[in-house]
Amino acid sequence: MNATAPQPSRESADFPLPAGPDELALRVLREHVASVYAAYNASVFVHFGLGAALGTAMYVHQPRTWILVWMAVHLSLGLFLFLMPRWHPGVPLADTRRWARRHSRTVTAVGVGMASAPLLFISPDDLPVTSVVTVVIIGSCARAMQLLWPLRPALYGYTLPMMLSLIAVLAWQGDAMHFFLALFSLGYLLFTLRVGNQQHRLLTDSLVLRFENEALAGQLGRQIAVAERASAEKTRFLATASHDLRQPLHAIALFGAALENELREHHGGRNARQLMRAVNALGNSLDTMLDVSRLDAGVVTPTVVPVPLDALFRSLNHMFAARAEQRQLQLRVQASGLWVRSDPQLLYRMLSNLVDNALKYTAHGGVAVRARARGDMVWIEVFDTGIGIAPEQQERVFEEYYQVHNPGRDRTQGLGIGLSIVQRLSRLLGHPVQLKSRPDRGSRFRLQLPASGADEATAPAAGFAPPFAGEAMPDPARTVRTPLAARGRILLIDDEAEVREAMAGFFQAHGLAVEAASDEAEAAELLARPVTREHPFVLLVCDYRLADGDNGLDVGRRLQRRFDLQAPLLLVTGETSPERLQRVRASGVPVLFKPVNAAALLGVLAELVPQAETETAH
Repeated sequence: MNATAPQPSRESADFPLPAGPDELALRVLREHVASVYAAYNASVFVHFGLGAALGTAMYVHQPRTWILVWMAVHLSLGLFLFLMPRWHPGVPLADTRRWARRHSRTVTAVGVGMASAPLLFISPDDLPVTSVVTVVIIGSCARAMQLLWPLRPALYGYTLPMMLSLIAVLAWQGDAMHFFLALFSLGYLLFTLRVGNQQHRLLTDSLVLRFENEALAGQLGRQIAVAERASAEKTRFLATASHDLRQPLHAIALFGAALENELREHHGGRNARQLMRAVNALGNSLDTMLDVSRLDAGVVTPTVVPVPLDALFRSLNHMFAARAEQRQLQLRVQASGLWVRSDPQLLYRMLSNLVDNALKYTAHGGVAVRARARGDMVWIEVFDTGIGIAPEQQERVFEEYYQVHNPGRDRTQGLGIGLSIVQRLSRLLGHPVQLKSRPDRGSRFRLQLPASGADEATAPAAGFAPPFAGEAMPDPARTVRTPLAARGRILLIDDEAEVREAMAGFFQAHGLAVEAASDEAEAAELLARPVTREHPFVLLVCDYRLADGDNGLDVGRRLQRRFDLQAPLLLVTGETSPERLQRVRASGVPVLFKPVNAAALLGVLAELVPQAETETAH
């Protein structure tokens, strides 16, 4: 059986394209075509101007009618080329090869027409004319090499007819001078074609690389956009899921706290306490995972201000002193009088995570926190005498969910995200964190922060507002014994029936009088009752996200203005949107996040309600 090898198409033979997809090859060829057509007018004008100048010189030298005819035909061809349709950027990509062939055929016809000049004008006894014709032909080829090398078929079609005609006529004359000119012209032709081929390859390779890079950049851009959309979707999903999970968990926490209070002296009290520990652990896990998501999504924007470290350290001591005492560890927080430039809340979060991690992995001895000035920098160091970290694990401790001595994933030791958050905040704030540790000898974490200037340090301490006392998790036993029952009534607004029932039950279990409403209208009815004048509300507790797009911050403020309510406002919310949380914090209204720890809620009441009584008395 005879087999016929496939033959390359005429298009591919005339116009070899770079390796790659056909679309890439067409785009490269399109750039070549655009390049030659960009100089189309100048090319036509120069070529036919040289032809007209040559014809005029020949006619002046030797007036002949056929020279005028040659000039007329030559100029008519130039006018036709000047008026004929041209390629333009609106031509479809698929038509690129057709336009490339068309241009190559056109310039080939021009080259053939110009090839008649050596045959007509060169003679063995007129060396000046020979020199003029040679100069004009070589000049035309030089111009062609500059303008036509993007399309090799056009370059060959234009230069070969003229130069080969010139070389042949010069060699035909037979004398030494003409033969020398023929050899010179042949060398020039070879040089011109070689340079043209090199320039063509360089341009083609650069265009291929450019389009490949553009394709890669486009692909990377699309992947980045997909990743950003996925990250945004993840953040929205986690925020929505977090809010929806926090609502029932908040109710569970309050029902459980009320149950724990009722069963305090009962044999079932132990189970109630275990239940509350599990609920609190779940709430902490939700908070921690949400923090990681917000940091990864880039929605946390630091506000850098002068921060007094002593005020920040006092809050750290207040937060962890009881825990250190329970574990029979020493917690030493040293005052320094230093100020730094940082975001106070984010810096507090970094240090609280470091202290929490140190206490968690220290069985004997203690934890120390100190600050030292080093030039225009301040070092904040957290020391512990704990189990230490081996050198090969020191990089990994900043990874999510990695815990050195917790292979069984004991949840009492946390999720293993604390140091990961520290590293993310370190990058966000520009505070490098260093770790030095030895197994069985303890660890030292060092933060490097810019010091605040003396003029800034004397400014009001607006840079740090300690976290709300409720976040420090006060001792439940100590808080519950506070005589809250005699302090007045609480107005609760929440659109979730189960949450209202849970919070009302929790308050009532601790001897607090509470009236609950689902929205602003119901709350207004309660405030308008005559009994409210005799027994006013001393605290207004609102959920932030209410029904019909309303929010507790606006509702609470409207009610305070409308009824001249002196009771302070407390927001309790499962909202996690950074924009909404920023608005709440900017308002200065205290806020607790669902699920609210029972001790934290009672601690807030103990701080806010006496203030309300004082205002009412006046």
